[in-house]
Amino acid sequence: MRKLMIPALLALPLASGGCVAKAAWDVATLPVRAGSQVVDWTTTSQEESDRNYGRRVREQEAREGRERRAQEREERERCERERRRDCD
Repeated sequence: MRKLMIPALLALPLASGGCVAKAAWDVATLPVRAGSQVVDWTTTSQEESDRNYGRRVREQEAREGRERRAQEREERERCERERRRDCD
């Protein structure tokens, strides 16, 4: 009985399609993959840096545009008030 069991156990990894070996490989490489993911989360790539810089510039330009339009609106309103005062 024991003689039949040994070949069956040796053939088991071949019959399982490498699932056991794949699982063992995944377990062995998990700390390396987790460590590289942490490094990726904590560092900023050049592409991310450029994207963030572009976003900040666009937000600043939008803010300046809103402020400029508000100043122009206030100036127009002030001019209208002065014209009315001159007419009264």
